[in-house]
Amino acid sequence: MTYTQQNQSNYSSDNLISDTDEFPITERVVKISRVSKVVKGGRNLTFSAVVVVGNENGKVGIGMGKAAAVPDAIRKGATNAKKDMVEIVLKDSTIPHEIVSKFCGSIVMLKPAAQGTGVIAGGAVRSVVELAGIKDILTKVRRSTNPINVVTATFNGLRQLRDIEKSIAIRKQLVQDASARDEERRKKREMRRSSENTG
Repeated sequence: MTYTQQNQSNYSSDNLISDTDEFPITERVVKISRVSKVVKGGRNLTFSAVVVVGNENGKVGIGMGKAAAVPDAIRKGATNAKKDMVEIVLKDSTIPHEIVSKFCGSIVMLKPAAQGTGVIAGGAVRSVVELAGIKDILTKVRRSTNPINVVTATFNGLRQLRDIEKSIAIRKQLVQDASARDEERRKKREMRRSSENTG
């Protein structure tokens, strides 16, 4: 086992961050990569880590960190992920509707599932949906399975989720506002015509 694999196995488990909130933030390392850069004096070895954080109650974020040591890379990734945390829309234990998200060469399909189905997902997608608080979901990854692209595509898909009832109410309100404006314009035209005829 290489040094990178040893470190990845050591840091792949969930680490609870000390937080006094009702829903503590959990971080999960998705991938650790060793990057070597050839320079004049030899090789520079650095590590990059993709980290997902979430409170398992509707908030999730992703981040990447780069450093000369694995723990530093993970810490930077977790810090960046906390800055990018967003709140997603949930419907009971699943998502409100189906969505397909694409990032670079990866395409991720997220589909709501009945209660008790569980999380049907691979490692990269599972990390995001579980830390977001989703208990039942069906997923499928097509084309590229690069963990970075898959995690980003999943995160973007969750961000695009909308509450169906609220969306319908907003659209109805927009239609009513448009109808009211048209009626007001019609009345103004009629008043203008009547004034011209009387004149």
